[in-house]
Amino acid sequence: MNEPEDHSKKEQIAKLAKRIKQLRLEKGHMNYETFAIEHGISRSQYWRYEKGEDLRFSSLVRVVNALGVSLEEFFSEGF
Repeated sequence: MNEPEDHSKKEQIAKLAKRIKQLRLEKGHMNYETFAIEHGISRSQYWRYEKGEDLRFSSLVRVVNALGVSLEEFFSEGF
């Protein structure tokens, strides 16, 4: 993969991470650790999701479901 493609990929992953955090906060979950525990997600793993690390599609689907939104709603802003 060339550098522009790699940069673009990193930007998109950063946008995913930002959107996950945004929705968590909008849903009233101020603490990521509490949110993770309440939804059966490892706290350290969830932290990585919000930082844009180790984010597979299956993990994204799990988080989106925990946030109580559809994939369509999740991707409706900024994508």
